[in-house]
Amino acid sequence: MLSLVKYLLLLVLPVSYLLRRRFPSLSFKLSSSTPVQIPAEENPEKPLKTIMQAPRDDLAPPKDDPFTTEELKQYDGSDPTKPIYVAIKGTVFDVSSKKDVYGPGRSYSVFSGKDGSRGLGMSSLKPEDAVADYSTLDAKDMKVLDDWHAFFSKRYNIVGRVTDGPVIESQ
Repeated sequence: MLSLVKYLLLLVLPVSYLLRRRFPSLSFKLSSSTPVQIPAEENPEKPLKTIMQAPRDDLAPPKDDPFTTEELKQYDGSDPTKPIYVAIKGTVFDVSSKKDVYGPGRSYSVFSGKDGSRGLGMSSLKPEDAVADYSTLDAKDMKVLDDWHAFFSKRYNIVGRVTDGPVIESQ
């Protein structure tokens, strides 16, 4: 019986070690309530993939062209001959380079052709939340919205401003 236990240990330990190396995201429990994550090994030859676009250093100088809310609607991606615009806190960004994200039926299309500041601050993709009035956001959501504005400012050309959006005083 003892030799059988030794044999199983000699077999199970190396196999479990190899499995953890091959599948580092697998977790196992040391006790009934403490999960442990095995960190992935670093591989300098294979950089991590990211879906986030890196900041650009080739952006055009910001424009201050006026857009009404009604005019902005025509830049929602439904007309392939026109660019796609997204407005945040009244600033209009050209996101045409990311049609795969902001184009019709895509993951963030709810923000295309409008100022959807409230939805961005709430991290919501619901159409009813994608409105310009963000005055009801709490401090945490306001920080999220400010972060989105900063993110867009570093990655997309500013093509104008919304002239008839809500007037919101600084919080």
